[in-house]
Amino acid sequence: MRRTERLFRIIQILRSKRSPVTGRDLADELEISLRTLYRDMAELTAQRVPVIGEAGTGYVLDDGYDMPPLMLTADELEAAALGATWVTLQGDPSLARAARDLVAKLSEAIPKELRPIVLDASSRSIATRSQVQDQFDGVVLRRAIRDRSRLQLTYQGQNGDVTNRVVWPMLIAYLNAVRYIVAWCETRQDYRHFRTDRVQNLKVLEDKYPARREVLVREWEEAMEKRHQG
Repeated sequence: MRRTERLFRIIQILRSKRSPVTGRDLADELEISLRTLYRDMAELTAQRVPVIGEAGTGYVLDDGYDMPPLMLTADELEAAALGATWVTLQGDPSLARAARDLVAKLSEAIPKELRPIVLDASSRSIATRSQVQDQFDGVVLRRAIRDRSRLQLTYQGQNGDVTNRVVWPMLIAYLNAVRYIVAWCETRQDYRHFRTDRVQNLKVLEDKYPARREVLVREWEEAMEKRHQG
């Protein structure tokens, strides 16, 4: 996660809490070290974000603070709107609704003279609507990825065989009109890709997987690169 993204997430976390949040809790949620967290808090203070508190006691965001107005260029707006349109066509139903809401919010948040750019970009047909029908709620999967929850899958392979797997979900990959769960498979002790439309049942297990997600993603990328080179 880039530093700018972390700073934004820190603000969002503090805005959602009514009581002080300790540095350790923030660091754990962001999956960073305490030293990095303290540097981020110092940067927020330098940017005049009204964070109250200090290391060891907890942090709160002063009442009344709001994010600065949305300032995007025409190209950035068009890129966001086109991306949202793609998601409405290829994402699962809940993500598609979120993408449509995003376009609506962009239209409300930007100056009036830029709204035609968003409306024009979002009305273009850039792909054929996905025909993938999943048997589980995409919200559950995305929450499991964010929370590093282990999943139990009942999965039908390409040859028709049905197996039960316990996996560590890392991300959702999109290829043409098909979505894949990219995960570390405890059963196979290797990275595997599971087509979402072949998942017959998905259950979130109580315990989290021990590895850090960004480490798994990096190792998966390295493994894919070696596979392509070989």
